[in-house]
Amino acid sequence: MPEIHASALVSDDARLAPGVTVGPFSIIDGPVVIGAGSTVGPHVSIRGRVVMGTGNTIGPGAVLGEDPQSIPFDPDTDSGIVLGDNNILREYVLIHRSIHPGENTTIGSDNFLMTNAHIAHDFLCGDHNIIGSNALFAGHVEVGNHAFIGGGAGFHQFMRIGDYAMVAGNATITMDVPPFCTTRRSNRLAGLNAIGLRRAGFTPEERKNIKAAYTLLFLSTLPRDQVFAEADSRDWNPHARQLIEAVRTPTKRGVLARHAGKVEH
Repeated sequence: MPEIHASALVSDDARLAPGVTVGPFSIIDGPVVIGAGSTVGPHVSIRGRVVMGTGNTIGPGAVLGEDPQSIPFDPDTDSGIVLGDNNILREYVLIHRSIHPGENTTIGSDNFLMTNAHIAHDFLCGDHNIIGSNALFAGHVEVGNHAFIGGGAGFHQFMRIGDYAMVAGNATITMDVPPFCTTRRSNRLAGLNAIGLRRAGFTPEERKNIKAAYTLLFLSTLPRDQVFAEADSRDWNPHARQLIEAVRTPTKRGVLARHAGKVEH
């Protein structure tokens, strides 16, 4: 059976799997589903249609499932949050439910969200991402896999952050961050996430191919249509092709511009 502290309040509608622990003064209200082996710390609020998998850790003061911060939002909207497995949400992480009926704010598995991370409605996040303290995400932001988000970084709505991207602390980003790239300051593309790719086990040949695609996309003096024509004439590994397609088909926010300087190896 779940282990629920005497001071915690858990709705009769909630479904808590065996091995779930709920800390003191936490509130679980509504049709919440919590998978086996998950830990809910003290003073946590989980409300509404929140479904999480197994092995999640929810830190003190975290809030999941509250209404999105949108003035025209109708509180009767049937929306929710979905979390995968083995996520760590540290102190005071805030995740809002979707703004759209029948839809969810979605976070995958094995993500680490540090203190005070703010996740707005309709956020879509993959797996193995690290989100630093006080990072702020507006609505409808998409994050791929294995990204690293520095503390205090802020993100505009309706933009994408690609796989293995790295965003510097306190950066302000309003456009797509291409996969495998790093950013700094305000919408500055700083190069390739070379160290991150090496640590992730990308081979020298894979990294060389990604670098070649980056050089063509961001350092070429050719017009953009000629850049893509040149890209289509070459053979690329799947990672380099992913970078090319992310630049070719950005969101309506557009993609970050090239930086001035050398490409990291």
